[in-house]
Formats: sequence, C-alpha cells, structure tokens
Amino acid sequence: MSSPSKQVPLDQLAQTVPSLGSGVIISKEGHVVTNYHVIEGFREAIQITTNDNRNYTTLILGANKERDIALLKIDSPRIDFPALRFANSDDVRVGQIVLAVGNPFGLSGTVTQGIISARDRHLSDSQFDFLQTDTVINPGNSGGPLVNIRGEIIGINVALYRGDKSSTSWQGVGLAVPSNEAKMMVENIQAKFKESAKETTGVNIATGKGYLGLEVSSEPVEIDPVWGTSRRGALVTDIGNLSPAAEAGLRQGDIVTKFQGMAFRSPADLLQIIRTQPPGNEVKLEVIRNNKMGDIIAKLGARPDSNP
Repeated sequence: MSSPSKQVPLDQLAQTVPSLGSGVIISKEGHVVTNYHVIEGFREAIQITTNDNRNYTTLILGANKERDIALLKIDSPRIDFPALRFANSDDVRVGQIVLAVGNPFGLSGTVTQGIISARDRHLSDSQFDFLQTDTVINPGNSGGPLVNIRGEIIGINVALYRGDKSSTSWQGVGLAVPSNEAKMMVENIQAKFKESAKETTGVNIATGKGYLGLEVSSEPVEIDPVWGTSRRGALVTDIGNLSPAAEAGLRQGDIVTKFQGMAFRSPADLLQIIRTQPPGNEVKLEVIRNNKMGDIIAKLGARPDSNP
C-alpha cells in the first residue's frame, strides 16, 4: 500500500517519497483495514496494490487514531475481492503459530511465521491490550494482518518493539491490535460513516476516550442463569485510586454483568466499550457483589493515556 507522495526538504535533493504500509481486505466489496499512522496526513485517496499486482484508488471511510486503526474502501464496482475474516482473538493462546503478511521495506506479499509470545492476563481500561509475537515485523508491515493457520485475522500488526531507539529493524518483539478490538473499531467507523455520509468529507476520526479506572481479569466469569442476566461477567481485580470507578463505589471483587443494559462477550469487550464512550457521560453498570445484584451509576472520566 502506498500513500500519495510526500515532499522532502530541498537539502535532501527535493524528491518525492511514497509512504508505504500494509493492509488487509475484509469484504468482497473491497473494504480494507490498515493502521491510522499509515494514512495519517492524507485526507483523500490512497493508492493500493493488491496481490495480483492490480492498482486501485481507495477512499478513506474513517479511523480511530488512538487505537491506530483505519478503514478504507477500494473505489471499484467489483464485489468479488478475496477477503479474510476476523477470528475471535479471545481464543488466541501463547505458543500458537501465527503468520504475518505485509509489505516490509516495500517487498510486497512477504509472509513470515512465528508464535504468540504473550498476551495480557489482566486488563485495564486505562491502557490498551496488544498481542505480542516473535513473527518478523519490520517497517512496511504496519497495518497488515496477523493470521492463524486457518488464514483468519487474529490481529492487525501495529508496531515493533525497539529496545535500542536507534534501530528500526526487528528485535523479536512485534505487537498487534487484537482482532476483536479491530473489528469493533471497523464497525464503529462504518456506523459513523453511514450517519455522516451526506455531510462529512475527509477522515472521520473516532475520539472516544472514556475511562473508569477498572482492572479486570482477562478470563470471563460464567454467570448462573438463575440471576437472569448475561451469561458472562467481568471480575474487577483492581480499582484506581481517585478514579471514576472508585468515586462511583465499585470495589475489587465485583462482577460487572452489563454496561448500559448491554451484555458483552468478554472482559476485553467491556473495556473497549468503555474506551469508546465520551468522557463526562453517566453510565449504568449491573454488578453482582456478595451474592446480591444491583446497579452502579458512574461518570466517565478521560483516559489518562489519551491525547489532549
């Protein structure tokens, strides 16, 4: 994938250099997921080259800057693009074999193999969760898919860890946005685009920065049907000092079963929903505490790691 050329200073011989990155087609109609930083600064068309060496212009539908996810649409009447589907990243396990597909250093169609090295065991709504992999990920891989052996997307490659800041090459630690979060970002962007299609031009950046100060176990709690609520809950393992959650009265050991009356698939999904909400909103959480169910009303704050 290449973005429109960027101009460099005259003292660098005034040449134009394309910005390179990777992406993955997720629909037969030509929707493409990539990283926000790959398309950052460009408000109109992005040029892409597919694996069959065809060139297309794409339109930017929207992006989530903080989660570094962008959604593009190939400008073509085709409805038969080969597409990959999202897998459930909650099922990803350490040691699982994975493949990274991308465009490192402009070498298109490169595939590298590795394993999932680590994933967070405890999650917090104050910071993002990533999948860690030892799969070779280099500049140009950004925005490409991390897939399982069935060819399903389990993550979107976003970064490589650099212990030495002077190095830009792979050092054994790559990071990817889990597919469940990427899929949620895509669905949010699509919904916002449909709402504003008649009046919006350029990139529509989702800027939810909601925060409660919760840390929850990564494993869901199975809820007995006798409670008459959702079948899965999130166990609160820690509450930030002076956080909105603490002010609302949430406690360690509480089990959150619904957010704003809605069930969620996993604790990670609950945290992602919180992050996408605007700060200042009042929200209702259904909570089980000491074998009693009740509601807690909390006012969302602004996530500490969010940009001003």
